[in-house]
Amino acid sequence: MRQVNIAILGCGTVGTGVARLLLENGDIIRDRIGCPLNLKYVADIDTQRDRGINLAPGVMIPDAATAINDPQVDIVVETIGGEGIAKQLMLDAIERGKHVVTANKALLAKHGNEIIALATKNRVDLGYEASVGGCMPIIKTVRESLIGNRISAMTGILNGTCNYILSKITDEGVVFEAALAEAQAKGYAEADPTLDVEGLDAAHKLAILGALAFGMQINFNDVYIEGISKITPLDIEFAAQFGYRLKLLAITKFNGQSVEARVHPTMIPFSNMLSNVNGTLNAISVSGDAVGDILLYGHGAGMMPTASAVVSDIADIARNLAVNGAGRLPVMGYQPDTIKPIPVMPIDDIITHYYFRFDAMDRPGVLATIAGILGKHAISLKSVHQKGRKTDGSVPVVMLTHYAREADVAKALAEIEALDVVAGTPMLVRIEDQDGQD
Repeated sequence: MRQVNIAILGCGTVGTGVARLLLENGDIIRDRIGCPLNLKYVADIDTQRDRGINLAPGVMIPDAATAINDPQVDIVVETIGGEGIAKQLMLDAIERGKHVVTANKALLAKHGNEIIALATKNRVDLGYEASVGGCMPIIKTVRESLIGNRISAMTGILNGTCNYILSKITDEGVVFEAALAEAQAKGYAEADPTLDVEGLDAAHKLAILGALAFGMQINFNDVYIEGISKITPLDIEFAAQFGYRLKLLAITKFNGQSVEARVHPTMIPFSNMLSNVNGTLNAISVSGDAVGDILLYGHGAGMMPTASAVVSDIADIARNLAVNGAGRLPVMGYQPDTIKPIPVMPIDDIITHYYFRFDAMDRPGVLATIAGILGKHAISLKSVHQKGRKTDGSVPVVMLTHYAREADVAKALAEIEALDVVAGTPMLVRIEDQDGQD
């Protein structure tokens, strides 16, 4: 069997990891797939920096176009990131009949429909296992292993930075800013952490997963997104008292007509396996009609875990090349003519349990007033708790609800916030509790 020639575009953290795996584990990869993988090019504008890998002469080049235009290159691996030059280079490679592997979740979430359509038209494979969950094989699991299942829901911890921060607040009682600073110091968070802590990174991944699971077009724009920057140690303390852990969850569910797609801080019971996934680990639960619930977890980022997922895609494509089987597996798991534009349910229509925290003045009748407003909006309370008085005379009041509709909740909280006996903005955290009784 002939060797398969590979070009890596971009030699940052992930690109370096991919090159290292191909060079250091090339023998075992060859033995497993039946042909040698030849790293023909690594294209990066910085050709002089020492990356700790020994490339053969002529492999490191400054111009990606050289690799894309070389007819001997079979697979192009995009590890540049971003949506600019990375997108154009991927499209150019596909137009030239190259198979493409990427870890670029933002690019796929925002432009995936266009890229997938071009790959399908040109009968080339597009691998993207590393775009969601790092080394967790969630793409392969959904696209291949669960092919006989109707998937009803996927719920995941899909951002290690947020999970680390929430774990620090939970375990040590530090405030968000201190936990974020430590995450940055350890390299778990970027200097500008917005993409992570405001939920955008997890939403990119959720948009890809929803399309893969339900046979719909990728629809990032309609994903509801809420980050963790407003979470306090007090909320996490209350959550624990009620038997919950607080996590940033990416949730998608299919009800037959529309899809829920939302990323937000969520309280889940201690009994939920996701509640015990801490630190920088990622995890995702998948519900299928045949398998029930399954859980995958592992490192969602980092040089070598991500490189491992990229190399798995390279190996799959190499196997397809060996039997002229390009296009054997549809890019999104469904035949292209069956993919449909399933609508995403507006957040206002979501029905779930809620946690509210109000800073209410310690006066007679205040709790009754708040409860009356909630009742007026069809929100039934499960429990009410309060802590000691603050220096301003207010008392933290926490309420857990039975099932309620988001739109009703929003109206009620706006009315409560306007009361002169309530200080500041009420805190809301959604609760995913399948065991909750109404």
